[in-house]
Amino acid sequence: MRVILGVLKTLKRLLVEYGIVALLVYITIFLLVWLSFWAAIRLGWEPTTVVENAGIWFVAYLATKVTLPLRMIATLALTPLIAKLYERITRRPAVADAKGPET
Repeated sequence: MRVILGVLKTLKRLLVEYGIVALLVYITIFLLVWLSFWAAIRLGWEPTTVVENAGIWFVAYLATKVTLPLRMIATLALTPLIAKLYERITRRPAVADAKGPET
């Protein structure tokens, strides 16, 4: 339980430091995992009704929820790299300076 709390604190700190970049990385990873599970399930089972099709999405969502710890770790690892890449490509800072303007 202490490990999970430590990861959550680190994730919150990452969100404060990187803001929207961290959020976009997390959402992107979530959607990629969810769609991957959906595709994998779909390849093995051909639904015939709307309810069965909805069931595939639900099962894929549940499988995605199981991967939450791995997705959090991936977010922690990838966010600083993606922020640096964004800064390098756009030549603009990915995050606003938390200190504010210097006087």
